[in-house]
Amino acid sequence: METVLAFDTATAELTVALAADGRIVAEREAGPDESGRPRHATALLVAIEDAVEQGGGWDAVTRIAVGVGPGTFTGLRIGVATARALAQSRDLPVAGVSSLAALAAGVDAEDDPGMPRLAALDAKRGEAFAALYGAGGEPLWPEWVGPPDVLAERIGALEEAPLALGDGSVRFRDQLERAGAVVPADGEQVHRLRARHLCRLAAQASDARDIEPNYLRRPDAELWRERDHGPSNG
Repeated sequence: METVLAFDTATAELTVALAADGRIVAEREAGPDESGRPRHATALLVAIEDAVEQGGGWDAVTRIAVGVGPGTFTGLRIGVATARALAQSRDLPVAGVSSLAALAAGVDAEDDPGMPRLAALDAKRGEAFAALYGAGGEPLWPEWVGPPDVLAERIGALEEAPLALGDGSVRFRDQLERAGAVVPADGEQVHRLRARHLCRLAAQASDARDIEPNYLRRPDAELWRERDHGPSNG
């Protein structure tokens, strides 16, 4: 039996799931604290241990999957570092899964309109992380970061309008809808990145001990340092 522990910290929402032979047996989620700050640093290990205990303990876990982004710098660093540490301490294989691919995989079969899926996460700085997938999950665009007007131009050039998913689609709804994208209502489940979908995608990912976060751009701290002190010479 394959039992996959999966978690994602690419966004402000923490999500953890445990799947045994494709069946979700435990799921834990945690939103930001009262100040709006993500709780990854304090809640991730607690959520993991709760899910693993519900699924029969660590002896039942055969694989770890972690969302590698793109997403927030601190969140991704925490998630990937945790996955590496658990894989090493438990001697388990670990797979990195695109957070955007997991978001795109969240359309239920019965509700699937058969359209291309645009997965978009709010990247802050007035930008979105985005990637386009076919109805079967095949990548059509590489992962990308940029402003909504450029994203809208790319959507407008498509032969078929996409179904736009994620908090980036909600934030930039006006621009995306004007370009032809279909954006479900703000509260719909398809806008949430859930670890249960990482469990499924992990079967298609390669195991690796050297997984790395996919930031797609440089962290704010590095940009601020360069702004204040000039480019680093290495």
